[in-house]
Amino acid sequence: MDRTVRIVGVPMDYGADRRGVDMGPSAIRYAGLANELERAGVESVDDGDLDVPRAEERDPDATQPARGNAKYLGEIEEVCTRLRDRVAETIDAGEFPLVLGGDHSIAIGSVAGSAEGATLGAIWFDAHADLNTPETSPTGNVHGMPLGAILGRGAFEAMDWPVAPRIREASIAYVGLRSIDEYERELVRESEMTAFTMSDIDERGIAAVVEDALDVATAGTDGVHVSLDLDWLDPKAAPGVGTPVRGGVTYREAHAALEAVSRRDAEEGFLRSMDVVEVNPILDEANETATLAADLTASAFGKRIL
Repeated sequence: MDRTVRIVGVPMDYGADRRGVDMGPSAIRYAGLANELERAGVESVDDGDLDVPRAEERDPDATQPARGNAKYLGEIEEVCTRLRDRVAETIDAGEFPLVLGGDHSIAIGSVAGSAEGATLGAIWFDAHADLNTPETSPTGNVHGMPLGAILGRGAFEAMDWPVAPRIREASIAYVGLRSIDEYERELVRESEMTAFTMSDIDERGIAAVVEDALDVATAGTDGVHVSLDLDWLDPKAAPGVGTPVRGGVTYREAHAALEAVSRRDAEEGFLRSMDVVEVNPILDEANETATLAADLTASAFGKRIL
């Protein structure tokens, strides 16, 4: 990559049901992210963290009735609006925004900023579909709703969040789904999104699946956002996440996937932004998951064995 990578931390855990993911940006930095990017031949600048008030200072239920049971919606909207602006400014300056979470609700802001003035595709490396809305969520945790918000579904459409770009469903590809509730299952089936499950990876291999996902996300778009949720990996490889699900991708499959993104980007230059989310140091073992997050990010930017 010939652009400077600007690192933006978002230490937010409003959207999760377990505390600790707000320390994810610090853990990923401590794991050597800057050094790994340097080894990949990428210049990076650390822009520090957005200011996020502690959850203890806020009321999770201070929401309007129309917003269902979603928690901390006002706080998440405010943080994601500021993140949207930071991401958009970074792209306008000719740099690449790398956003470190924090729970996955931060993707509402990172995608919104990346989509300003551009037709955006997205690849969602995740165990979960993230399509719930305040009316449908069984938990009220917004980290299970970012795509619902981004696509303006349900109460999010009525709220008309400034952080929710209406990107096309047909330009979104999931890679590695394996934990989807019944409501989301029907939504995915009825939508124009492309979903590659863990069964697809088992049958076809990670390289073929990622190539097809890239075809989806790059078709008719100006660039692609990559959202990497660490619970995409099997808990044996990434124990420090809030919603672990057995049967995820392996360490090598994850690296192969991000290496495939990098190789294709080197040819076509489509990467526009990226976020790395859901690292929870409290649940981690010797910062193993944060270290993996740093390594995988470097693979996305061109780090290779040889």
